[in-house]
Amino acid sequence: MESMLNKLKSTVTKVTADVTSAVMGNPVTREFDVGRHIASGGNGLAWKIFNGTKKSTKQEVAVFVFDKKLIDKYQKFEKDQIIDSLKRGVQQLTRLRHPRLLTVQHPLEESRDCLAFCTEPVFASLANVLGNWENLPSSISPDIKDYKLYDVETKYGLLQVSEGLSFLHSSVKMVHGNVTPENIILNKSGAWKIMGFDFCVSSSNPSEQEPKFPCKEWDPNLPSLCLPNPEYLAPEYILSVSCETASDMYSLGTVIYAVFNKGKPIFEVNKQDIYKSFSRQLDQLSRLRSSSLTSIPEEVREHVKLLLNVTPTVRPDADQMTKIPFFDDVGAVTLQYFDTLFQRNNLQKSQFFKGLPKVLPKLPKRVIVQRILPCLTSEFVNPDMVPFVLPNVLLIAEECTKEEYVKLILPELGPVFKQQEPIQILLIFLQKMDLLLTKTPPDEIKDILLPMVYRALEAPSIQIQELCLNIIPTFANIIDYPSMKNALIPRIKNACLQTSSLAVRVNSLVCLGKILEYLDKWFVLDDILPFLQQIPSKEPAVLMGILGIYKCTFTHKKLGITKEQLAGKVLPHLIPLSIENNLNLNQFSSFIAVIKEMLSRLESEHRTKLEQLHMMQEQQRSLDIGNQMSAPEETNVAHAGSQQIDKVFNNIGADLLTGGESENKEDGLQNKQKRASLTLEEKQKLAKEQEQAQKLKSQQPLKPQPHTPIVPIKQTKDLTDTLMDNMTSLSSLSVSTPKLSASSTFTSVPSTGLSMMFSTPIDNTKRNLTNGLNANMGFQTSGFNMPVNPNQNFFSGTSTAGVTTMTLGAAPTLSNYSSLSVPSAGVKQAQQRPTDMSALNNLFGPQKPKVSMNQLSQQKPNQWLSQFVPPPGSPGLGNAAMGTQVNVIGQTAFGMQGNPFFNPQNFAQPPTTMTSSGSASNDLKDLFG
Repeated sequence: MESMLNKLKSTVTKVTADVTSAVMGNPVTREFDVGRHIASGGNGLAWKIFNGTKKSTKQEVAVFVFDKKLIDKYQKFEKDQIIDSLKRGVQQLTRLRHPRLLTVQHPLEESRDCLAFCTEPVFASLANVLGNWENLPSSISPDIKDYKLYDVETKYGLLQVSEGLSFLHSSVKMVHGNVTPENIILNKSGAWKIMGFDFCVSSSNPSEQEPKFPCKEWDPNLPSLCLPNPEYLAPEYILSVSCETASDMYSLGTVIYAVFNKGKPIFEVNKQDIYKSFSRQLDQLSRLRSSSLTSIPEEVREHVKLLLNVTPTVRPDADQMTKIPFFDDVGAVTLQYFDTLFQRNNLQKSQFFKGLPKVLPKLPKRVIVQRILPCLTSEFVNPDMVPFVLPNVLLIAEECTKEEYVKLILPELGPVFKQQEPIQILLIFLQKMDLLLTKTPPDEIKDILLPMVYRALEAPSIQIQELCLNIIPTFANIIDYPSMKNALIPRIKNACLQTSSLAVRVNSLVCLGKILEYLDKWFVLDDILPFLQQIPSKEPAVLMGILGIYKCTFTHKKLGITKEQLAGKVLPHLIPLSIENNLNLNQFSSFIAVIKEMLSRLESEHRTKLEQLHMMQEQQRSLDIGNQMSAPEETNVAHAGSQQIDKVFNNIGADLLTGGESENKEDGLQNKQKRASLTLEEKQKLAKEQEQAQKLKSQQPLKPQPHTPIVPIKQTKDLTDTLMDNMTSLSSLSVSTPKLSASSTFTSVPSTGLSMMFSTPIDNTKRNLTNGLNANMGFQTSGFNMPVNPNQNFFSGTSTAGVTTMTLGAAPTLSNYSSLSVPSAGVKQAQQRPTDMSALNNLFGPQKPKVSMNQLSQQKPNQWLSQFVPPPGSPGLGNAAMGTQVNVIGQTAFGMQGNPFFNPQNFAQPPTTMTSSGSASNDLKDLFG
């Protein structure tokens, strides 16, 4: 890699040194910048040709440099002869001006080391193209090395040389004297130009007389640069020391032969014995047959044979050569017409440009780009010719690569894009928009092409608007979104609303429908769909266009229309349009089909939403009920006795609280707290309850000790008759004696397992029931406070079968209680005993209550019930022990479902006195076993 870089560095350094040494100090360098060495030309290819630019105008030129080092081997007088010959040739070329002669941009300048002058941009000499690379740099350019002449280039090149000679012979009265491939230059456009007037001979007679050209005798002692090339020289120069215009035509014949024979001349001349060589050549020419010219095309072969004739008068002149059929090739004629284009008027030009698209496909690309394209673009300065020239330029652009288009064509089209007149220019660009979008870089599209499209949408011509609307969807995918949203869409909408043409309006709707996929969903819903309601006309085509946009938006996966838009805007707009009288049956069917599809989706989406909402509400309701039903239990499930005690006192509380009005008020308050937001006081109350519950949770739980029931030694007395007598005495205290309805009597408790006051099902055997605690263990109980009406009877008041609420709180002191014992009801005594209230004492255990039965009936319910409620935190009390609110929901909250004892009808207003002591006796027997 390093060696390659060093080699490249040395090459660049050498080239730079050569250029610097070649032109250093020459006055040409004051006005021109000299570039790289590209070719060689002139007599003996002595002139090096460099690229160059003019410093003031940056105009491209070719710099011809003759390095005097090439003639260092000669004597001084020989050097002077060579320099004088070179100067003469350049000076003569500078004085002559013709399209077929090389144009000099700057005259010859001499310095100590070189001669230099500047011409039009040059590609190479014909000798270089034909393979003679003498005096070229070591690294020959691939452009020259791989250059191949096309037939049209050869034909037209030879035609140009013939025209140049015709100009010299007829107009200037001059013989060139050295027509060779070295003195034929191909310029940057591929045109063949004549140079090398070092040995030219002008007529010595006045212009009105027959021209006469003096000729010098061949001097073999002169340097080769002071003599013409003998291989292309007519025989009369050497043999008869005469020359005329026919001598140049002989040279033209040898050039034609060399062009078709890979650069080799027809004869090789021995310069040491020039006379002998020419004598032999003359003999060969006299016997020349067409078969020896097989390399030359047949249509020109006979003309070349005439040009090589030994008799000068037989040779065709230059003017005759320009008219031979060989040069009537359509490509050569086309190129010739371009060269004379400046002489034509607009009508002639327009006719020529109209027929040019038929010719361009027959020409090579290089010829088109080098020769035709510059001529076409030069006509852009004439606005009237632009509509005729532009199609040809765009046709050439199709064959160019993107790089060639950007370099050669786009800069020329820039000013044309901005032209608004004539209107055909815009039309042509719109027709070729796909080509322009393909070749033009993205930045140029936004800066050049889109403004042209905007102008087309605002153009007064309906045809241009229609065409523009038709082509916009073809390149909408490469338009950036901001430009489309802020510039393109508003112009399409304005064209639709403001035009008086039905075609433009329909095409606007069709265009919008095709570019919907490139737009944002919300932009379509907020901008495009409301615009449809502003369209004033009701023609069927317009209505179908509106329907198409709605349908595209509705069915597109990316876009879609929300059900709110469907219900509020789209359907109210579409339904009236569907019954327009202008619509036919098929169009009406299309409207109805879209409307039905929209309605179906609207129904489906909204039904799905409502079903989801319903399911969420049901789930929330079930969660609320489940939270109420599944309050957290703090008691171990294994302690069955504690659970039974919890149920007993909860049921007792439910029975006692069903008749109070204040309980109903609290029940309503609880329901409101469940349903509505709590007030500040309620939140403070709940916070205090939560703090109290947290304190209770932090206390050590009471662990019940296992207890084995002790079988009593003696049989428990049957208190049934005693209780019946006591109830009879209590009933005598009543004032009124209404009848007891059948629904108010207590029903007997079934003998199935009733989970109310007993841990086991009740049977008719003797048993003792404890509360699951040690009989010797006492604990402080917590009473509970119930708001009670002082005038309320214990068994009276309206009962609520729904929810019974009680609020439990801590009491300062309560008596301890031990295990509860229930007397056995196995055997019923036959004798009636006197009324004895002491039997109730056995119901409450060893510690007797401090009130009598009569006092108990007069006590407030909460005072009586507080003696039965264990303290908070005791096992088996559940939520009631924590001071929280306990809701008894229906008859199932505490296991009351199916229990006739808790039938709400049994809590109706009881009679003041019992009519039958036997009924009460039966109920008490069922109650206590």
